[in-house]
Amino acid sequence: MNLRDLEYVVAVAEEEHFGRASERCNVSQPALSGQIKKLEDQLGVDLFERTNRRVAITPIGIDVVERAKRLLLISEEIKLSTAAYADPLSGRLRLGTIPTIGPYLLPNILKPLKLALSKVQLTLCEDQTANLERRLCDGDIDAAITATDVAQNGLAEIPLYDEPFKVALPDGHAFEAQKAIDVTRIDTAELLLLKDGHCLSDQVAKLCGLAREANANGVDTQSSSLETIVGLVAAGAGVTFLPASSLSKKGTSRPGVIVRDAKNKAASRKVRLIHRDTYPKRQILAAVSAVITAHLPYGVATIISD
Repeated sequence: MNLRDLEYVVAVAEEEHFGRASERCNVSQPALSGQIKKLEDQLGVDLFERTNRRVAITPIGIDVVERAKRLLLISEEIKLSTAAYADPLSGRLRLGTIPTIGPYLLPNILKPLKLALSKVQLTLCEDQTANLERRLCDGDIDAAITATDVAQNGLAEIPLYDEPFKVALPDGHAFEAQKAIDVTRIDTAELLLLKDGHCLSDQVAKLCGLAREANANGVDTQSSSLETIVGLVAAGAGVTFLPASSLSKKGTSRPGVIVRDAKNKAASRKVRLIHRDTYPKRQILAAVSAVITAHLPYGVATIISD
């Protein structure tokens, strides 16, 4: 058994097709099929069920693939570790962000990040928190900027900053005259939230005492875009919460939307840089953290010191 065999097995499991797996691995299909058959003979089990129409992984195959992924990830980290020893600020960084952070933070940090990490190939992606954590554990990305406590084992975090939430109201709302709003007094029937899976919605629902899964009174818009939610507020469809970084330098949003502070201390989120605790290129992560805290978005000023 060697790493190449494990790469073949993982590729077939993920592609569910020997032809696509062979293309992905840059090897002929007969060679890939033959190597996997040799491995199955060596292990004494069938990893895949083969028919004319499909390839299905067996129960023992599922277990083997999960272990193979861990071994391949360790192999990749060994390579990264030796590369980091030679030049700690070179290589690649695949950085993820959640949709309610990326559009507001990345424009501030992209240029200084490229200057600080001039020899690093930077790849950016955007996804929901649970997916980013899963991709970190699988080795698909190297780090991610999120705003909730880490849920997966084997991940560590670097605190970045605290970000307050702002209350967004339509023109003429009953709370418009208030400079700061007690969010527990907001009628939950008015709340417009992003669809399930967005941590901002879960945080707001908890803050307002709303059972998120109930989706009562038309709270669930099923929108995946914060900009769409803001547009609905401007149209008078309800109220929402916005991260401070999403506002202009004047502290405003779009026409038709009134922005107010929240009185509640819990109306904020902790933003952090998360990574595998075995990730070897810590100097790159430290550089990313330093760039972010030196170029915070407007409205974010409190640096976490714990």
